[in-house]
Amino acid sequence: MKSRKSSSTNKLWMGISIVLFVLLAGVSVFAFTKGGEPKDTVVATVNGVEIGKQQLFDELIRNGGAQVLNNLINEELVKQEADKAGVQVTDADLNKELDSFKKSLSLSSDEEFDMMLMQYGMTKDELKKQMPMQVRLRKLLEPKTDVTEEEMKKYYDENKEMLATPEQVKASHILVSTKEESEAILAQLNTGADFAQLAKEKSIDPGSKDNGGDLSYFAKGKMVKEFEDAAFTLPVGQISNVVQTEHGFHIIKVTDKKAAVTPTFEEKKNEIRETLVMQEVQELSNTWMQEVAGKANVTNTLQDV
Repeated sequence: MKSRKSSSTNKLWMGISIVLFVLLAGVSVFAFTKGGEPKDTVVATVNGVEIGKQQLFDELIRNGGAQVLNNLINEELVKQEADKAGVQVTDADLNKELDSFKKSLSLSSDEEFDMMLMQYGMTKDELKKQMPMQVRLRKLLEPKTDVTEEEMKKYYDENKEMLATPEQVKASHILVSTKEESEAILAQLNTGADFAQLAKEKSIDPGSKDNGGDLSYFAKGKMVKEFEDAAFTLPVGQISNVVQTEHGFHIIKVTDKKAAVTPTFEEKKNEIRETLVMQEVQELSNTWMQEVAGKANVTNTLQDV
């Protein structure tokens, strides 16, 4: 959606490590000739110069491969501990973990979450495949946490603003590239033309035009300033004059508004408990992993790389 601010996040923790894991999983170090001599399989050529699998493997190791292997070792340790404890990972568990992860990113919609995943070349199903370790770790360590009522109330008092739902506007828009075209469309709207139909026919915003220009609900800070100022000023049901932004010329129609809401402690109690439990799980996990690894028989031939 062209009128949204571009956003990035460093919370998509799987990015580089997943790519390295996928590459490493597909690399066999040598292909052997009939005579038994190792021969490096060619994976690419550049103007006749060969690049072999061994060269690729060595480069991957130098650029984070050892850490990827450590992650795989830790995943296996957690899985073995979970199996011993009878911990199961269900699809419902993975969906809950996905929802929790999405909520931690403070995104305004499922569409925005999907767009962010697309930037990393991932889908929700592919992301879910990376989450069993987190689910197992949480299930193993949750019984060791101790979140009190006092801690939850303190968290609520210190984070009321974050827990609140800000004022939101639901709006549609028609985006075009020239002022002349936008003024012509506005004239049609003022004489009774259908906003949604014109958006489908005229708008150059691929993210909203097929929905009649509908942008759904958004809070302040999600749109470019000129667009946001106009949308939050308009009464429900009214159409703006032409609004120019860095993306082009907009005509905006506000279709609904939601006032800011501050929830009570009781309304947010379960969510707060889950947040604090996860914080304690994270705090416990390093020590727990060290204890489990210390008792395990682990060999790692890359540990000195």
